[in-house]
Amino acid sequence: MAAPALPPLPPQLKSIQHHLRTAQELDKREPVVAYYCRLYAMQTGMKIDSKTPECRKFLSKLMDQLEAMKKQFGDNEAITQEIVGSAHVENYALKMFLYADNEDRAGQFHKNMIKSFYTASLLIDVLTVFGELSEENAQHRKYARWKAAYIHNCLKNGETPQPGPIGLEGESFDEREEPGSSSVHSGATQPSSSSTYEANNIPTSNYTGIHIPPGAHAPANTPAEVPHNTGVTSNTIQPTPQNIPLVDPSLYSAQSAGEVRLTPEDFARAQKYCKYAGSALQYEDVSTAVQNLQKALKLLITGRE
Repeated sequence: MAAPALPPLPPQLKSIQHHLRTAQELDKREPVVAYYCRLYAMQTGMKIDSKTPECRKFLSKLMDQLEAMKKQFGDNEAITQEIVGSAHVENYALKMFLYADNEDRAGQFHKNMIKSFYTASLLIDVLTVFGELSEENAQHRKYARWKAAYIHNCLKNGETPQPGPIGLEGESFDEREEPGSSSVHSGATQPSSSSTYEANNIPTSNYTGIHIPPGAHAPANTPAEVPHNTGVTSNTIQPTPQNIPLVDPSLYSAQSAGEVRLTPEDFARAQKYCKYAGSALQYEDVSTAVQNLQKALKLLITGRE
């Protein structure tokens, strides 16, 4: 079922165009993520301008799109339960980040990895519909957006990017030159003028100490296929062996203390960890699944995280 078409994007709402474009690109292969991209755009647009006629008209049509998607996927837990939706979006964003990070550290610089870095940062934006970002996700967003701009500008200027975390000033690049971007088929996300991806709030301190999760292979539905003639030596991305974390030995001997009383918040956190584990398994990410299940188990047994 096709979503209702959107009118042209008003200039006042220019900042949400990339999230709407990402939603459009993910409609077929990741409709849940596409739904939450639109929800983020809707909430952000309402805060920017919901009073002028053109903005009100656009946001009203966007709301119709959201309602149509909600009806279409009404039996999907990731749509009906925010905790499941949050885990789904976060896992997809992290997988995209890890794919780009692996390529970067291997010195494989191409359009697809740049696009994946930037899209990962947009999807971390989307996580704010579920609440405040964790410190780790906020750090990943800054790093991914900065990396996308830095590598793009290096390639554009004929320079060889330095792989991995390094300390550089913030970068920006013109969206019209964005490598790997898809052509836009709707006026809703077509920029009316040049727009710039800016590495906003990118710290200028050295990135060598940043915590980046260990690499994992890209999911089968990484948003952009690796383009031809990008300098990638292999046409296929081979899965890397996963490092499965050891089970916390303390869990074997841990016993529930008689006085432990779990609060509703404790149960909610344990449920969140289990949902995260389930979502990770959808991407065959055993390491993340094990880590989250251990967190849930420890919380339920000891009452502590």
